[in-house]
Amino acid sequence: MAEKIRQSKMAILLLITGAVYFFLKFLTPLVAPILCAMLFVTIFGPLLKKIQDRVHIGRQVGAALLLTLALLIVGTLLWILSSWIVGSIPRWIQGINRASGELLARVQGLCEKVEDLIGIESVGLRQSISERVNEGLVSLGKSGVPGMLSQSLEYVKSLGSIGGFLVTFLIATVLLAKDYDDIMNRLLDRQECHVLLEVICGVIRYIATYVKAQLVIMSIIGAVSALVLWMAGIPYGALWGLLAGFLDALPFIGTGIVLVPLAISRILAGAYGKAIICLALYAGCAFLRQILEPRLVGRKIGVPAFAVLVSLYVGIKLFGAFGIIKGPLGFVLIYEIWHALRKEES
Repeated sequence: MAEKIRQSKMAILLLITGAVYFFLKFLTPLVAPILCAMLFVTIFGPLLKKIQDRVHIGRQVGAALLLTLALLIVGTLLWILSSWIVGSIPRWIQGINRASGELLARVQGLCEKVEDLIGIESVGLRQSISERVNEGLVSLGKSGVPGMLSQSLEYVKSLGSIGGFLVTFLIATVLLAKDYDDIMNRLLDRQECHVLLEVICGVIRYIATYVKAQLVIMSIIGAVSALVLWMAGIPYGALWGLLAGFLDALPFIGTGIVLVPLAISRILAGAYGKAIICLALYAGCAFLRQILEPRLVGRKIGVPAFAVLVSLYVGIKLFGAFGIIKGPLGFVLIYEIWHALRKEES
């Protein structure tokens, strides 16, 4: 039975696919910080060696400096985003109050027209509608604040999980940077590890290509967003455009975290044309990413763009938002394992 499975290419491919799915679905959430640390040290290994030779500091120190620089950049951008959101809350509240006042005025005007048309006084109707609108606004505030408070525990758990991931990733990166060469030499000395190393090299090549493609896409979307928002006359439009381009690389955030609140703020300010521009830019950025990503990633790793697009779709169906990363990564894992095994047999 085992010999028949080994001789059946389809059976081997199905086994590889099942193993990759099990790894991505169940194992990666458990060892994600360690895997990220391994990828970081492998990708930036040559840079860490140059820093060690020129500055005469250990690789672990160089890794810590690189991580500190990256955290400072990301933290600065997040601080800018949070400051914009917090600073915009008073304007949003004023816009809601103004919009509710305009709504009541329009309702009263409509009631007066109905009164003139049918000859019946509409004082009671206007009072009833005004009370309903006010009750709706009050109930919205009552339901919103307790809802946020009830979810505070979930927010704390999420922040704790993120903090645990970052701490584990930082510690693992520093430790691996110190012992990386020794680990690789031991793996190279073992014949049975050559297939594993070949697969790892293929995955790292894909991730490096993916990161470069994301940088290109982020630069294009950031430049387009900054230009459009600046030409639309939106305050700090160029800054928010660049920030939107940076956040576009995050699968669960994207440009919407900047452009959608920006559109809402323009609606509350009465600038409906600018709001439409923000929403149209959001749709355009999403379309631009769907066009560029398969072409840039697929062309560099020698895989058809259609295959990358299908892997993106399947990844989203299987893994949710993170399928944007796990889908193509799973495809590359299957591809590299298959070719490494075939080469080993020959």
